[in-house]
Amino acid sequence: MTILDEALKRGATTLSEHESKLFLAEQGIPVTRECIKQSEEEVLAAAETMGYPVVLKASGDELSHKTELKLIELDLRNEDEVRQACRRLISRHDVPVRDVLVQQMIRGDRELVAGLTRDEQFGPCVMFGLGGIFTEILEDIVFRVAPLTRADAMEMMDAIRARKILGPVRGKPPINRERLADILITLGEIGLRFQTVQEIDINPIKILDGKPVAVDALVVLSTE
Repeated sequence: MTILDEALKRGATTLSEHESKLFLAEQGIPVTRECIKQSEEEVLAAAETMGYPVVLKASGDELSHKTELKLIELDLRNEDEVRQACRRLISRHDVPVRDVLVQQMIRGDRELVAGLTRDEQFGPCVMFGLGGIFTEILEDIVFRVAPLTRADAMEMMDAIRARKILGPVRGKPPINRERLADILITLGEIGLRFQTVQEIDINPIKILDGKPVAVDALVVLSTE
């Protein structure tokens, strides 16, 4: 049974962040190294295996706004920091924390967003733009109707106002546009292949050695 089938069977309308990234990884979209753990000792062992620094996040189907709920602990550099952060997360009683996500920490100021939405008239459409906190503030995003050609994907990159962010910035290498194009093309293919996927939001996409990596993601499912 696939991740989508399991989620629909239990009546979920969204995939958890970890499930969302597992689904995206199955389709070929690069995501962070991460794992789900339940206990404090499991979290500590996973952090040691993954290597510091790490990120801890509360995990669950209903937790789609973790930043606002303060359910993310960033840049944890040793066992003590991980232990304290884990205890803060699992002791929360105001939100349904089911598991703890142990995630690779990816640094970098450049943040992009990509996604999929369904338009009543045009069908599945791919979105791309400036990510992180600036997605809603600057609204520097563009849309194209799926399926996307490679030329379409490249054109989307050139269409945002902040397109210079894709080039070399402050001594950092330019973003690998071919890899970024692969992500956008794949999102369009998902929209055409999986009718139960209503929406995808990958925000942010961060840059690791010039290559885009999905750091956070949400897949919304159709219940119809």
